[in-house]
Amino acid sequence: MSGRLIQVTDSAYRYPLLIKQLWHTPLLQAADQEIVYRDVSRFTYRQLRERIGRLASSLAGLGIAAGDTVGVLDWDSNRFLEAYFAVPMMGAVLQTVNVRLSPEQLAYTINYAGSSVLLVNDDFVPILEGIKQQLPKVKTLVLMSDRASPQTGSLSFAGAYEELLAAASPDYNFPDFDENTLATTFYTSGTTGAPKGVYFSHRQLVLHALAEMAFSGVAAKQGRFSRDDVYMPITPMFHVHAWGLPWTATLAGIKQVYPGRYDPALLVKLIKSEGVTVTHGVPTILQMLLGAATAANTDLAGLKMVVGGSELPRALAKQALALGVDVYAGYGMSESAPLLCLAQVKSADLSGDPEKEVEIRTKAGISAPLVDIRLVDKDQNEVPHDGKTPGEILVRAPWLTQGYVDNAEASEQLWAGGYLHTSDIGVIDASGYLRVVDRIKDVIKSGGEWVSSLQIEDLISQCEGVSEAAVIGVKDEKWGERPLALVIRNPRSGDLSDMQIKAHLKSFSDAGVISKFGIPDKILFVDALPKTSVGKFNKKELRETYGNV
Repeated sequence: MSGRLIQVTDSAYRYPLLIKQLWHTPLLQAADQEIVYRDVSRFTYRQLRERIGRLASSLAGLGIAAGDTVGVLDWDSNRFLEAYFAVPMMGAVLQTVNVRLSPEQLAYTINYAGSSVLLVNDDFVPILEGIKQQLPKVKTLVLMSDRASPQTGSLSFAGAYEELLAAASPDYNFPDFDENTLATTFYTSGTTGAPKGVYFSHRQLVLHALAEMAFSGVAAKQGRFSRDDVYMPITPMFHVHAWGLPWTATLAGIKQVYPGRYDPALLVKLIKSEGVTVTHGVPTILQMLLGAATAANTDLAGLKMVVGGSELPRALAKQALALGVDVYAGYGMSESAPLLCLAQVKSADLSGDPEKEVEIRTKAGISAPLVDIRLVDKDQNEVPHDGKTPGEILVRAPWLTQGYVDNAEASEQLWAGGYLHTSDIGVIDASGYLRVVDRIKDVIKSGGEWVSSLQIEDLISQCEGVSEAAVIGVKDEKWGERPLALVIRNPRSGDLSDMQIKAHLKSFSDAGVISKFGIPDKILFVDALPKTSVGKFNKKELRETYGNV
């Protein structure tokens, strides 16, 4: 079907949705607003926009042209923010390099992305030295550092970042081009094989920023994000664009604070001294932040924090709320750029009932504007939104990756049937709230029932004396699979026993919260639990280590 297309005047500007367009509003309305890097430097928006021009001029001088790829290895900094804009605004491609991958995976992702120039924080010089022979496509290195005397090792650099910017012109002419031009690429953590590359266009990232702003802006009371807020990421900028918030915060023209390499005490100090009101991170980061605040004998009143990457445990949410943090979950994935849902509490549910609020805050949440979510069974039939019937979560949104880099088979599997398959299992209630109950590969099939490893982990974490808990399925001749719990004791808790945890879980089974099949036969106490580069439990490694216990 085709309707009537609009007529376009020859001289009319067609306004492509390009990342450079995000700068019009802040430069007009908030040119003197601050962008802070640790306790090292401060810039106004006007100055940062000039630095973006200088970075583009510097990269052009190093031979970067439209279509080329520039990789960045850095902590959360104003330099990374400058690259977020300068590189794609040139028509080049920004690779946000996951510095927490193994050296072999680092080399793999840099080569696969085709980065010819790397902007490198000198903290990563030793790693880069070890893999430089595996990087034939990399022609030029630029050194970034906060040290007076940066470490360079045996590497050869084209220059130091600040020196190159100082010598370059701020007046780079960022051109117009097709809004579907590739803007960014990065790689998944690769726990189920080699890392897979995802990619996003200018149009997708601009729409993501607009949706993120609209979603938080329509919140009436809880979970609101406004021009009066102060933003600081505690999600690495190499990971899913720091959830897209650096672009959204810039569009909003709000004060931004970049903490560099995460140090818990410094994070708390920056939150208090710079008046940070909005942040985001994984549960491990929240736990670290709460510990640092407690050690500093300070509360975190006024801080709003979205927690994603893995499920927000109820016990952790309660701890955060007790310290004044307006904490709530978010849901997305690398392939979704990442925004899909936020667990905003509707005004009618702000009733003062803490248990009800925690129940809502720890869900995946309600869907963002323009996000189409379906729940389907194994035959791709819709399941009811009754809060009980599980199904695979399928999604559509205008900012989802259109495939994996040079991986046609995996791309077709991702988009089978025209919806993106998240490989997550969830339930949706009558109010539209989504709860993720497990990953398809992690769900435990025991006695003909599905047991959610995430739900059992959450319930165990509520048991007094538990620091962390992971649950995996292990083979069982009678029941097919049985859950195995791996628990880290809180060192201040004394001698927590497996019988205490089983009794704790039995109370939930007796109340009908979980099936009796959800109570593990075995509970092992461990000193550490392996995590992926983005802070999730590495279930693949746990199954390999404990699968035959």
